[in-house]
Amino acid sequence: MAVQLKQALVVGSYIIKQRLTGRKRFPLVLMLEPLFRCNLACSGCGKIQHPPEILVRNLTPEECFAAVEECGVPVVSIPGGEPLLHPQIDEIVKGLVQRKKFIYLCTNAILLEKSLDKFEPSPYLTFSVHLDGLREHHDQCVDRQGVFDKAVAAIKAALAKGFRVTTNTTIFEGSNYQEMQEFFDFLATLGVDGMMISPGYSYEWAPDQNHFLKREQTKALFRQILEPWKSGKKRWNFNHNPLFLDFLMGDKDYECTPWGSPSYSVLGWQKPCYLLNEGHYKTFKELMEATNWENYGRQSGNPQCADCMVHCGYEPTAAVEALKLENMGRAVSSLFA
Repeated sequence: MAVQLKQALVVGSYIIKQRLTGRKRFPLVLMLEPLFRCNLACSGCGKIQHPPEILVRNLTPEECFAAVEECGVPVVSIPGGEPLLHPQIDEIVKGLVQRKKFIYLCTNAILLEKSLDKFEPSPYLTFSVHLDGLREHHDQCVDRQGVFDKAVAAIKAALAKGFRVTTNTTIFEGSNYQEMQEFFDFLATLGVDGMMISPGYSYEWAPDQNHFLKREQTKALFRQILEPWKSGKKRWNFNHNPLFLDFLMGDKDYECTPWGSPSYSVLGWQKPCYLLNEGHYKTFKELMEATNWENYGRQSGNPQCADCMVHCGYEPTAAVEALKLENMGRAVSSLFA
């Protein structure tokens, strides 16, 4: 099974409830960043470019729980930085599991294998391991040799202990579609619980600004990569609503839902998208009420949004679209590997 049935039912019920109460804008996934520091320095990441006084800061478990309760989301993604560097990450995860939130702990997996004893397997917890390709390509992306092998060993160890494990892959300009297909075949041999993919997105502070995809490039590349999956030749196990994958291939045309994946960190609530460096609000209420949402998304004319097709803006759109009668059959296919 790709997307868990239990998670799909909870998220679907949540969306219906929001609609019935008349809420036009509501979050689906909280991107909870308990710290920004990392044990890698990937060229496509802007997080570790923060000044040292920010990099040493951690959110407390209580601050994490308060943020989750404040926005009320059913799903929490915990990126970073590297979350496993947080000295209380096990307390944070345990508290969120107790609150029955579906957690995706995003990790480069360098510390994962030796950290597994801190956690208990749960249908609410998924380790989302960053892998951008096969050995040579991935190690080049993270600028360190040996990381791919360490991540694969950690995936196998986590699966053996009964944990849910997915992978997350960022696909940049210049990626070879055949190599990506070989990579997906390899992940299938590991038995991961799902694969997540996204086009490379432009962090303003990222050291490498030359390899982020434009909209038409994204569609063309994803059409090539996903052709065997679309035609039924491959049964790759994606942890995505298939409507989002249709969007990446250009088969669907959606507008961004910038409020769908708010970001909370040591700096507060990001204004309004974590890819843009526009400052922070103190409260979620302030984020929702003070933001001029019409200034964001492709239709707004905002040049920073023109080429974006990233998951945080468009997967929430696809999730809402999945509840339309004409899309339900297609969306249900995501529940089966």
